[in-house]
Amino acid sequence: MKWFWCLFFMFWPILAVVVCLLAPSLGWWFPGESASPLGRRIDHLFYVILWICTVVFIGTQVALGYVLYNGARRTRPGVTEKAWYSHGRHELEVIWSVIPAIVLLFIAVYQLDVWAEYRVKEAFPRQGMLDVLKNLNQQRGEKDSLALAEVMARQFEWRIRYPGFDAQGNLLPLMPDPQPTDLYAVNELHLPSGAPVMINLRTQDVQHSFFLPELRVKQDAVPGLVIPVWFQADHHRPYQLLCAELCGWGHYKMNARFVAEPPEAFLQYLKTLQREQNYDGTAATP
Repeated sequence: MKWFWCLFFMFWPILAVVVCLLAPSLGWWFPGESASPLGRRIDHLFYVILWICTVVFIGTQVALGYVLYNGARRTRPGVTEKAWYSHGRHELEVIWSVIPAIVLLFIAVYQLDVWAEYRVKEAFPRQGMLDVLKNLNQQRGEKDSLALAEVMARQFEWRIRYPGFDAQGNLLPLMPDPQPTDLYAVNELHLPSGAPVMINLRTQDVQHSFFLPELRVKQDAVPGLVIPVWFQADHHRPYQLLCAELCGWGHYKMNARFVAEPPEAFLQYLKTLQREQNYDGTAATP
């Protein structure tokens, strides 16, 4: 049994190394390569922490296998030498308390820059968002919201509110409260691609979670709060939009999509929404 347990505990470090080497190429961790610059930085943090945990796991398993191998041993037929027991050593206690503390401190400091870019207001890529708004013929003041849409989570759908157009056909800014000119969609979010964009996230009832797995964006929608969320999609294509919070019996229904497209296509989509919402059911006169 001694050899069995030694081999048993040595098997798992080998398996851990194999999994860590093969998992990225097999797509076991994430649904493909991240489609956003911030998402790629999040992926890098994930793999840094994964390798730290892997090294620690391998070290502890090897140490355990060594202890099992050098424990009680049979020195001659019929005679078994008892294992040596230690009641503790102050130096070892200090070492295995200080080293984990240093590792955790390193992880905490290493991720601060990414966290600040994603969550700290001053670190938002404001200029990039202003460039997107400029392409849409919009001007925003210093205190105006940069959001292009409001995403309202509710049981069990995503309700999207866009700003409408003025009499001259110019896109209006998104106001905090609904306006008569606002445009609405359900379970389909359209925004410009290739640059950072922002939404205002809300919930009408319980807590939901706005999740774009391919962009590595996840933000809880909390009742009573309006939460700005920014992200950037590199490619013109649809992405999966999910709710990552168990929000009730119909949680599975909150499978929507986010469509990243050029600014011109985004404006055309809004104009299509406007025509659909203003259609009264009568045929247009020639």
